[in-house]
Amino acid sequence: ALKNSLIFSGVSMIFHITLGIGFAMMLNSKLIHPNFRGIVRALYILPWTFTVSIVAILWRLMLNNSGIINTVFGFHIDWFGNRKYAAAAVIFVNIWTSYPFYMISVLSALQGISSVYYEAASIDGANGFQKFFHITIPQIKPVLISMMLLDFIWSMQQLSLTYITTGGGPMGSSETIGTYTYNLAFKNYQFSTASASAVIMMMICLIIAVFYVKRQRIAE
Repeated sequence: ALKNSLIFSGVSMIFHITLGIGFAMMLNSKLIHPNFRGIVRALYILPWTFTVSIVAILWRLMLNNSGIINTVFGFHIDWFGNRKYAAAAVIFVNIWTSYPFYMISVLSALQGISSVYYEAASIDGANGFQKFFHITIPQIKPVLISMMLLDFIWSMQQLSLTYITTGGGPMGSSETIGTYTYNLAFKNYQFSTASASAVIMMMICLIIAVFYVKRQRIAE
């Protein structure tokens, strides 16, 4: 369960940040006409407006044997019921439902960067990649680090999504610390073991939280 939680948190964090930066830069660029920017932004934010239970039920319907995903792509896979794909399916849904928050945070950071930096870089002959790695990333680095630490903590604590979609199955393939602790306490009534599991999760989150607080103090 600990291994699955670390994989779940790590992969989710990487994709959240990657998609957040990508979509934020697109919304902050001239690729989208100003008249349609608000509509596109609303569409991108849409997954974040749904509750976890609604997201889980929607994706369970779309990813079952007769769901729209299998119908469109010609697959015959019960994504949440197959031991090989269950964990990946839960991670995918978590990425889909949470990336808008990171997109908004990065977009706010991007809009706070002065255009003077980019104009000076253009005069010096810098290309798009050089501007991105030498201006954009350093300017939004504090936001990225804070979001990554918070994302790791939130993903480690994730219970509802995993429990509604797979319940930690099949055969424990998508079991996380959250579902493991819940099943121990409220299904097997092993409260002492469940308490120990909860303490382990709390200690991991506490360590990350200490790094987050230190980072915030340095930024101030």
